[in-house]
Amino acid sequence: MSVLPVYCFDPRDYGKSSSGFDKTGPFRASFLVESVSDLRKNLRARGSDLVVRIGKPETVLVELAKAIGADAVYVHREVSKEEAKSEAKIETAMKDEGVEVKYFWGSTLYHLEDLPFELQGMPTNYGGFREKVQGLKVRDTIAALDQLKGLPSRGDVEPGEIPSLVDLGLNPNATLSQDGKPSANGSLVGGETEAMQRLQKFAAECKAQPPKSKDGTNSIYGANFSCKISPWLAMGCLSPRHMFDELKKTASRTISASNRKDGDDGMNWLMFELLWRDFFRFITAKYSSATKHANATPATACTGALA
Repeated sequence: MSVLPVYCFDPRDYGKSSSGFDKTGPFRASFLVESVSDLRKNLRARGSDLVVRIGKPETVLVELAKAIGADAVYVHREVSKEEAKSEAKIETAMKDEGVEVKYFWGSTLYHLEDLPFELQGMPTNYGGFREKVQGLKVRDTIAALDQLKGLPSRGDVEPGEIPSLVDLGLNPNATLSQDGKPSANGSLVGGETEAMQRLQKFAAECKAQPPKSKDGTNSIYGANFSCKISPWLAMGCLSPRHMFDELKKTASRTISASNRKDGDDGMNWLMFELLWRDFFRFITAKYSSATKHANATPATACTGALA
């Protein structure tokens, strides 16, 4: 089976909000463009490619699905209101073409189906949530294939150009400081490659540290200590479960997402923070309009693409 990986820059994500603020600022947009570029590079290294378009997903994806004769569209399920509305539009458009939309659950450490409660019965406070998931096993990740089939031959789809900030209606000079050099915020480079390098460096630093002292004098645990991986998690360059797997490979002590004590090292602390992240994502799913999609047709792998 050939797969057509697609990333669509939705014009509705740019421009001004009703409050007059940028929906997507130049720094975030630059980080996103770098992330998409890195994804394309990694797919090409495996024999595939990434099709990039600017346009409304419910229009772009239908056109591509018709061009290659796709049987299904595979996407990660989102939880907040705007993303759920976009998914509903895509589903409606695909249904008219007889193409099924299948969803993956991602972006959390624990899988939705593994929670020991129905989403609607989820505790509304973190303490209750943490107690419920105590001892819950984190699913193993699926190893990425070293080699992929090329893009579908039918339709002769062109990969397309990755847009610049100007193409997205943003001012590239906004990412520069007054002296014309990249600002401090511009030092974050988007993409899985950069995320993995930072994660491995963080794991090595944690492994080299002794257990946290009672007086908190170890510098790695000080106010300036952080893995600083949040931007890559938020953008989807890295998943919490992949982080968990990578940290297990280098951990000198057992790491756990559901138990934190004074003697825990930096990696256990990171797992504790990922659990907080899970709580907020699940609670958003519980109270958002996306909840009705929780039992949608599941997919069986972990990639968003046309097939």
